[in-house]
Amino acid sequence: MNYSVGQVAGFAGVTVRALHHYDGIGLLPPSERSHAGHRRYSDADLDRLQQILFYRELGFPLDEVATLLDDPEADPRAHLRRRLGLLTARIEQLQEMAAAVEHAMEAREMGIDLTPEERFEVFGDKDPEQYAEEAERRWGGTEPYAESQRRAARYTKDDWRRMQEEVADWSARYDALMAAGEPPTGERAMDMAEEHRQHISGWFYACSHALHQSLGEMYVTDERFKAFYDSTRPGLAEHLREAISANAVRHTSA
Repeated sequence: MNYSVGQVAGFAGVTVRALHHYDGIGLLPPSERSHAGHRRYSDADLDRLQQILFYRELGFPLDEVATLLDDPEADPRAHLRRRLGLLTARIEQLQEMAAAVEHAMEAREMGIDLTPEERFEVFGDKDPEQYAEEAERRWGGTEPYAESQRRAARYTKDDWRRMQEEVADWSARYDALMAAGEPPTGERAMDMAEEHRQHISGWFYACSHALHQSLGEMYVTDERFKAFYDSTRPGLAEHLREAISANAVRHTSA
């Protein structure tokens, strides 16, 4: 069987002009010519074209493609092994690109659609996405997580700034409370714990006292969260956990 240049162009999804060019540079000369001098391509020519298009898809320039295909040391199995290796590398590259895009999408869904300057202005060295992956792994299938995502997606830079100001004010007052020697089971500490719970409910999701207690445990057992709270004052994470627990008992027994 042999095929005209138009048929081959149709089979392979390339232009006739491209086939003429491949012939002109010696990359894919047709095996035969008709009596009128027209190009006629064999099945072997189609196999070679398939390999050319494969390497072109991976970004190889035509001169390198010619070298690869005309390597006298390479047999068909060597070509297949090379193509498999290149495909595997390409798949890994695409997976990395997909992961980067997915990460960017998550950031937008979290409402963190800020420039680098704005992010530094609002959050300083506390990256709001630092715990995003773990939060999704722990609570991704829950309604509180879904609600948090919905709310955060609507927040502007001013919203994030106002939220951070509330956190900073609460942290300063809790620091002062501890400096004054207030025990975690005292009224002032329990009131601060309740304010902490209300902050979560107001900005992210309805936080029950039971859920708040679970968060309090995480603030102590997870070193990253513990470091976050203890950066305000050493021991704050454990103090807050006890205050959260006492506050929950106070409300459930009332």
